Amino acid sequence: MSWLARWRAWREQRLIDRHPIPEALWQATLARYPFLPDAPRLRAMTSLFLATREFHGAGGLVVTDAMAVAVAAQACLPVMHLGLGAYGPTRGIVMHPGEVLAPREDVDEHGVVHQWEEPLAGEAMPGGPLMLTWDAVDWQDDGGPVFNVVIHEFVHLIDLGNGESDGLPPLPSAEASRAWLEGLTAAWDRFADRVAHREPSCIDDYGTEALDEFFAVAAEAFFVDPEALRAEDPALHQQLADYFQPA
Repeated sequence: MSWLARWRAWREQRLIDRHPIPEALWQATLARYPFLPDAPRLRAMTSLFLATREFHGAGGLVVTDAMAVAVAAQACLPVMHLGLGAYGPTRGIVMHPGEVLAPREDVDEHGVVHQWEEPLAGEAMPGGPLMLTWDAVDWQDDGGPVFNVVIHEFVHLIDLGNGESDGLPPLPSAEASRAWLEGLTAAWDRFADRVAHREPSCIDDYGTEALDEFFAVAAEAFFVDPEALRAEDPALHQQLADYFQPA
């Protein structure tokens, strides 16, 4: 290990030590989100996340310690192997109490401008900040497809690591990138076929919108209900396991 790597590790450990998560708060978070493992690495990364990110409440929302830990722990789950650097330069998390209506504009092929408002539970943007709504974060499973807005939006940040949101995260070689896209596109096609035939799926059908959205919703299922995803699409589960390498 180089001196720079040792210095970074020392600095990170100091930040973790300075921002301990109280035992009662950590256990309450695990109870509320039972898919989170009670792993020392996750707890340490959650502390580091809290020490290096800024939470801002909007719309009258006051972000409590419990809210911040809930978001941070879920955000750290996809990067337990990749490291927080996979999230790029984003440091701010803006939290609203409920659904946000975002103004949208598009110009069609005839040059006509269309404007509308899109309801959002979360949004990731290059460079940040990342937006979340607390009612979506605090949502509980109703037995349908997996829904986890924190994992969804933070996986979009990983996706943006190569410059755009396209379903392709940063990978070590062109060959690895080609293999990733081939595997993910094939899984997307299988998923679209399930949706078209109205077959049940643990993946939210929002994933049919685009390959980057499929990557995000598939990751939601992978981390929240991995056995359901493995049963539904073993190849997709394996591809995500090889990439995320969860502890």
